[in-house]
Amino acid sequence: MIGGIQRSFSITSTVTRHEIPTISSESNHLNPTVFSRLLQECIKCVSIPRTRRVHCRILMVPQFTTETFIHNRLIEAYSKAGSVDDAGKVFAGISFKNVFSWNAILAAYTRFGFIDRAIEVFEEIPMRDQCSWNSIISGCAQAGLFCQAVEFFVRMTSSEVKIGTHAFASVLSACTGIMDADLGVQIHAKVTKTPLSSDVFLGSALLDMYSKCRRPTEAQVIFDKMPFKNVVTWNTLITCYEQNGPVIKALELFFKMTTTTHENVVIPDELTLASVVSACAGLSAEREGRQIHTRVIKSDKLREDLILSNALVDMYSKCGRIIEARRLFDRMSVKTMIAETSMITGYAKAASVDVARSVFAMMPERNVVAWNALIAGYTQNDNHEEALNLYRSLKRESIFPTDYTFGNILSACGNLTVLDVGLQIHNHVVKHGFRLDLESELYSDVFVGNSLLDMYLKCGNMGDGKKVFSKMTVKDRVTWNAMIVGHAQNGAGEEALLLFDQMLIVGETPDHVTMIGVLTGCSHAGLVNEGLFYFKSMTQTHNIPPSLDHYTCMVDLLGRAGRFDEITVLIADISTEPDAVLWGSLLAACKLHRNIEMGEFAAEKLLELTQENSGTYVLLSNMYAEKGRWEDVRRVRRIMKSRGVVKKPGCSWIEIERKVHVFLVKDGTKMRKNDIYETLRCICLQMKQTIGEDDTNDYIQFIHQSNY
Repeated sequence: MIGGIQRSFSITSTVTRHEIPTISSESNHLNPTVFSRLLQECIKCVSIPRTRRVHCRILMVPQFTTETFIHNRLIEAYSKAGSVDDAGKVFAGISFKNVFSWNAILAAYTRFGFIDRAIEVFEEIPMRDQCSWNSIISGCAQAGLFCQAVEFFVRMTSSEVKIGTHAFASVLSACTGIMDADLGVQIHAKVTKTPLSSDVFLGSALLDMYSKCRRPTEAQVIFDKMPFKNVVTWNTLITCYEQNGPVIKALELFFKMTTTTHENVVIPDELTLASVVSACAGLSAEREGRQIHTRVIKSDKLREDLILSNALVDMYSKCGRIIEARRLFDRMSVKTMIAETSMITGYAKAASVDVARSVFAMMPERNVVAWNALIAGYTQNDNHEEALNLYRSLKRESIFPTDYTFGNILSACGNLTVLDVGLQIHNHVVKHGFRLDLESELYSDVFVGNSLLDMYLKCGNMGDGKKVFSKMTVKDRVTWNAMIVGHAQNGAGEEALLLFDQMLIVGETPDHVTMIGVLTGCSHAGLVNEGLFYFKSMTQTHNIPPSLDHYTCMVDLLGRAGRFDEITVLIADISTEPDAVLWGSLLAACKLHRNIEMGEFAAEKLLELTQENSGTYVLLSNMYAEKGRWEDVRRVRRIMKSRGVVKKPGCSWIEIERKVHVFLVKDGTKMRKNDIYETLRCICLQMKQTIGEDDTNDYIQFIHQSNY
């Protein structure tokens, strides 16, 4: 029998003869306790050679070759030392396996990620105990097989085995892995029916589950009920608020943590401070961020912490303190990709895109986050052509774009109104697996769908915009806003109002952007009474206080209709000081209806706010010219000249066969300028015959002034 076991185990090839202790004639005095102690020492020192020497000695004592207890300890010793194959061979050689044998090999397989073997072993166990279930549930959860972990837990609830803390904690970890908060709530309900409801370890598991499943309210309830809180529990809830909001709660919790006077004082660690600094970045709370930085400087350990340094660089960048961010960045001994990306974002926010590009160029490695930061910098600073060029470089380097990449690039296409490029990007969206027609609430899919919708509507392609909208199974408020605003800006005001009604029917709540689209639609469609109704409904029905943008829309609506008395009353009701956009809308309405008295008032208010905008002078001058007040025309022109204001020439462009043709007012550089202006004259004459002479005077005047 001994020889058979030795052959099946094949251990003699790895242990030399002089390493095997000799067995004296008094070997009968050896007992299981001696070998158990020897194996315990092997477990402590985690040594495969020592375990094998003890194993060889066991094999040389006949009465122990069938001792199940000793072999169970051998399995444990081999698995702790990392030799899972040896543990498996020992298990296979046990003649009489008990539940401890099964649990020992099951624990070995789950510990080292051999989940398929573990499941096979588990299914063969004749009598499973609590340890068996705990091992398989935790093993699946740790290996990322979250659904299988949940399935085993459900099976455990149907067995007669009592569910303990370990099984509950493991299945809660699985709920976190699949982001299934509803299932987590069910597990929580089951916990409350057991004596484990006050268990500190289980409370930490529940807190972690709710936090990572973006349920800060429930996480706060668990946190408040915990009798003992350590730095890990504080960090979990602070990070939850920092990532899911309200972010201000993270700062409030940190203040409570550092000012608690009870006996169990908790000292914040680097993870605490990193989360709080990130919260300061999200809130642009520079003062609080500086206070944390001061605390970090005073600690030798924290001063060199990379995670904290990354967070501080990001905080200063997002707070617009790019000089402080650069100073801290330059002092970092190791410049991480995270810190470099934060610097790119900071420089882009400070409109220093060229410097951001230089930081990007100096990066030894670039991930898609760095590419996204620079692309976003170009789009935010209206350099959309360079954003498109950068996207082409990204594709050439085989970097896989994300939803954020597509969002910025589609925005660039929309702002440039380059529909053909937008169509190509749409193809890339499809190839990279983003789906709009699934019952999925993935933020990335909805975000990309909204970006596509916005691009098509900005390019005036209402048809494809509607197709994208109809394909989107999941629509959020941004989706409806894009459709309403897009239709309003493209002259489909009545359709924008129908969309608004549909939005309310499906239960989506409007916000201030929605109402801007609704009021703009009313203005462009000439629906004055409807506009007044929707404006009043903002406060009476939707609880949306009107902002200056909404008042500007109403000024435009009433101004187009020539209802200046109502405009006067409306402006008097504004609680804040009107801005240049509102006065500009009023001045344009006065020009349209030749109301020179109110036009002078609006121009005066505009010039108080900004004297550099040539449009104010031009509109006022044209109003005087229409009234034949030529002295006032010359006076306005003298003021423009004395203030150094130069009228910027109007510009338009058209793309034909992938070539963009740009036209300026009084442009004499085009080879076929005579044909262009002659065609324009014919169009104006046709307009005059169709809609009347008064409405085409401005166009005829343009032709005469162009000196074609």
